[in-house]
Amino acid sequence: MTDVLLAEDDEAIAAPLSRALGREGYTVTVERTGPDALARALGGSFDLLILDLGLPGMDGLEVCRQIRASTAELAVLMLTARTDEVDFVVGLDAGADDYVSKPFRLAELMARVRALLRRRGPTAEDTPIEVGGLRLEPAARRVLLDGTEISLANKEYELLKILLDHAGQVVSRETILREVWGDVELRGSKTLDMHMSWLRRKIGDEGPVAERRIATVRGVGFRINTD
Repeated sequence: MTDVLLAEDDEAIAAPLSRALGREGYTVTVERTGPDALARALGGSFDLLILDLGLPGMDGLEVCRQIRASTAELAVLMLTARTDEVDFVVGLDAGADDYVSKPFRLAELMARVRALLRRRGPTAEDTPIEVGGLRLEPAARRVLLDGTEISLANKEYELLKILLDHAGQVVSRETILREVWGDVELRGSKTLDMHMSWLRRKIGDEGPVAERRIATVRGVGFRINTD
């Protein structure tokens, strides 16, 4: 599970952004002042800090500087209403990894979040995932079934990975289409269902419905069972 700290004092931004992050499977903690965000960041084990530049009590630049004085591991995505290039440079010099200017499109921000977490190097995304005899090794991009490697096509691998990343949770069809195919407009096609059928065949998951590793949650999406 990826833990995100959201430091934003504007409820009109914090609430929908927190919900969007939660829908993507991230665990979100919200802080509304600079000192509280700094204390939480230094005292927790977060993977990403989304940091508003204009926080009360201590601005985002100072929060970022103090965090970087303590750790280089936490990814920092800065939110700023300022549009001057100098401000962006100052933010990056303070230790931010990326920035998004307000107002922003939610889809763009979520894409920046995913890209930033990927490029931070070997993190939880590279850790092997093992559920019910299935083992996925992201660093080697291979899948083993009861210890034997199986061959999956690219989309089958990505489909299995998103389900394993959220093992025990329902992953909506829209989320799968966006993350695996990059196009939610495919929701009216049979693309996802065909690939799910091929994936099930390759992992030996075509038995009685009650015994399948991958459960279909009708009208919502799919869930990979953990027991």
